Amino acid sequence: MELTSAVQTLTESANTLFILIGAIMVLAMHAGFAFLEVGTVRHKNQVNALVKIITDFGVSAVAYFFVGYYIAYGGHFLSGAEALTTNQGYELVKFFFLLTFAAAIPAIVSGGIAERARFYPMLIASALIVALVYPFFEGMIWNGNYGFQAWLESQFGASFHDFAGSVVVHGVGGWIALAAVLLLGARNGRYRNGKVVAFAPSNIPFLALGAWILTVGWFGFNVMSAQTLTGISGLVAVNSLMAMVGGLLVAMVVGRTDPGFIHNGPLAGLVAVCAGSDLMHPVGALVTGGIAGAIFVYLFEWAQNRIERLDDVLGVWPLHGVCGVWGGIAAGIFGQQALGGLGGVSLMSQIVGSLAGLVIAFVGGLVVYGLVKALSGLRLSEEEEFNGADISIHRIGATSMD
Repeated sequence: MELTSAVQTLTESANTLFILIGAIMVLAMHAGFAFLEVGTVRHKNQVNALVKIITDFGVSAVAYFFVGYYIAYGGHFLSGAEALTTNQGYELVKFFFLLTFAAAIPAIVSGGIAERARFYPMLIASALIVALVYPFFEGMIWNGNYGFQAWLESQFGASFHDFAGSVVVHGVGGWIALAAVLLLGARNGRYRNGKVVAFAPSNIPFLALGAWILTVGWFGFNVMSAQTLTGISGLVAVNSLMAMVGGLLVAMVVGRTDPGFIHNGPLAGLVAVCAGSDLMHPVGALVTGGIAGAIFVYLFEWAQNRIERLDDVLGVWPLHGVCGVWGGIAAGIFGQQALGGLGGVSLMSQIVGSLAGLVIAFVGGLVVYGLVKALSGLRLSEEEEFNGADISIHRIGATSMD
């Protein structure tokens, strides 16, 4: 009995440590979001980029702890600490891990709305998104809420498969961001006489640093989505690697060696492989990532040059929104045994599930940001935007020459 108890305690401790390491790695990815945005925006908005990411995480933690986690999984932590330490506190650390996913939603949105958004109204919107919109779809997919997964299985032979959140996290974040960007409108001076005025990135080294932090942390994002040591799979790690490389190389070619595209290409590949990283053959992951790299470059250029109101500063809609949906569909293609995958996935379920995430996210984003816009407004004044968010909101610049 003592040996059995010791083994059980060791197993529980190992699982808790495993998912804690994953939570810390994904938490570190938020520094990647921050520096990717810092390097992309103009110098007068760098402080605001840093502040938004960390404060969004703070309000996300509170919103998800008290509301969002309950909506998604029906559980809460409003009991004594003694009860919370059951199984070495595994459920608490699982919450921490899932929180880092939830908080990625406003971090994604932040890149799209950069340089012209008010501070507190956006924080309030972030809290509402993480408390209500994101966990609604998260619970549908990862907890079987509302019978959606059961219906897909009965109709198409398999439920919607999204191992690490191509659609649940990235797709949802990207399509919420699209709603916010459209409601906010383009930055002043971005379009003149029907032509795009390019705002060059302020700091390519910071942009590259952000991309590298995200890329490294992503292996915790994907591999640790197994949530237990017994569920870990080297296939997930290598598929993530191959998709990353595929996105990088294709973005390099079609993006004509532009450093912004080259550093975002790996992220596009990683977004797309999340859903099927536990199913695909590495060659399928390479192709999935390569297609995502091309999607990002072509859609980013199209949106920037053709759609005047769609001023998506970091390209989060094509990167997370569209590549996320592609990833959900790709899991249904390259997850098939005929293409070297493990099988057990339905292409129709992947299409329907991906489209459901798209619709819920976009409509939810329109409702939340539309409500905040109606009540308090979303944009800085023209003078504040001209002076930059750093001085207008935080009263300090990113650097000083004194």
